[in-house]
Amino acid sequence: MPIYDYQCSSCGHKAELMRKVSEAVSTTCPQCGQASFEKQVSAPNFQLNGTGWYASDFKGSSPAKKTEEAAPASCGTGCACH
Repeated sequence: MPIYDYQCSSCGHKAELMRKVSEAVSTTCPQCGQASFEKQVSAPNFQLNGTGWYASDFKGSSPAKKTEEAAPASCGTGCACH
């Protein structure tokens, strides 16, 4: 479900509301009651629900693959110049 940013142009109250795409746009400010609550332009946000691919394949942290780096060669004098 998309999360929309709203701001009231009367009192300045800001809120993030989770709304269905088909749901009507909220216009009444929950803080002051004025009909000046406007949807803001912002980066898209959404929330994944249920047991789909996200929950089963990507949500959990898996151990990272370890890569072995070759030890630096030395010139025989104890330095790592190569």
